[in-house]
Amino acid sequence: MEAGALLDHDAPALLRLATLGSVDDGKSTLIGRLLHDTRQIADDQLEHVRDVSSRRGGGTLDLALLTDGLRAEREQGITIDVAYRSFLTPRRRFILADCPGHEQYTRNMVTGASTADATVLLVDARQGVVAQTRRHLAIAELLRVPHVLVAVNKMDLVDWSEARFNEIADELRALADGLGLPDLVCVPISALDGTGVVEPAGVAAPWHEGPSLVTRLEDLPIDGADAHGPLRLPVQWVIRPEGEHGGGRRYAGRIARGTVRVGDDVVALPSGQEAVVTAVELLGEDFDAAAAPRSVSIGLDRELDLSRGDVLCRVGEAPVPARELTATLCWMHERPLQPGARLLLKHGARTTRAIVGEIRERLELETLTPVAAPDGLGLNDLGHVTLRVADPLVADPYSECRETGAFVLIDDQDHATLAAGMIISAG
Repeated sequence: MEAGALLDHDAPALLRLATLGSVDDGKSTLIGRLLHDTRQIADDQLEHVRDVSSRRGGGTLDLALLTDGLRAEREQGITIDVAYRSFLTPRRRFILADCPGHEQYTRNMVTGASTADATVLLVDARQGVVAQTRRHLAIAELLRVPHVLVAVNKMDLVDWSEARFNEIADELRALADGLGLPDLVCVPISALDGTGVVEPAGVAAPWHEGPSLVTRLEDLPIDGADAHGPLRLPVQWVIRPEGEHGGGRRYAGRIARGTVRVGDDVVALPSGQEAVVTAVELLGEDFDAAAAPRSVSIGLDRELDLSRGDVLCRVGEAPVPARELTATLCWMHERPLQPGARLLLKHGARTTRAIVGEIRERLELETLTPVAAPDGLGLNDLGHVTLRVADPLVADPYSECRETGAFVLIDDQDHATLAAGMIISAG
């Protein structure tokens, strides 16, 4: 590492995690177990859960109550909204999204998993692989989630059968191979009593030699892929000097991809203005370099007329600003999407007008197989569409950079969020 450089491996060991799975597979119970066993629950909160569990007549502590925060969730016994929680272990910090399992809330699940470094997909050992399991595996592949762990839950209800675990694991690995998912790992657990979650399953499953679920999560590599490749630094704020000795302008933003270094030749898009980086600053301290996902302000050797939404790229690595997009959409509104719809498109810090061109196909969620979509896209549908935008966008394919390859569509009348999009190509 260069002296004075602030690169990706300097960042805290933070893992963004999402839980997926079918209804009643035990997602909320697992999250409650993680919070409980890592001692992240306040005493008064735990006492409240005990009271509610007792009133319901249950003989055990209902840890699902720690994440099912909406009244409708508690009454129906299902997760509706994405519940975000954080917890700590001695080796890593986690931000966790408990995603809905019901097909009706596919849009919520896509939102929760879109920024995840890893997912934990729960499977009920009694039920095995079901349709929603296949859907969630397919969506994890579509969202390019780097790591997928499968927690085969409720193993206590099948007497910790090695044969049953292997049967489920073999089927899941075959599905993962067909979808192109890398390195899927299966772990046997019981979220209800905590076996295999924080500590290894031990005597309950002597046939399983692997570590516990939490240990596997602690061991997952965060490879810092965003810190490599072409520089993408969307400008969030132009800092103008104050007073006679305020110095030159600084351009602040969160690095989406790559590394910015003092001495880099950069170009601002979409204007095409060029300059040389003279300073890289974080919290008042100067560094020689900084990498994604750091938030920095940089100085240039000349003042450029930039505004929020412009993107700084290294000269020779800049994409051609695009007005035509091909993308995968997750439609999130009750009103169907039809060709010719006029909407607002928000890409990073830039918002522009967009027209929907062709709706090429809808994706069957279990296999990502395309089928015709003569009626457009309905609520929770995923499909491939073309879009034309009024202003050129500095966009990358989502498969190369999740941040510059993602966008949302917004109603231009009431500003409701209509869809999340992942760019396939831009031109």
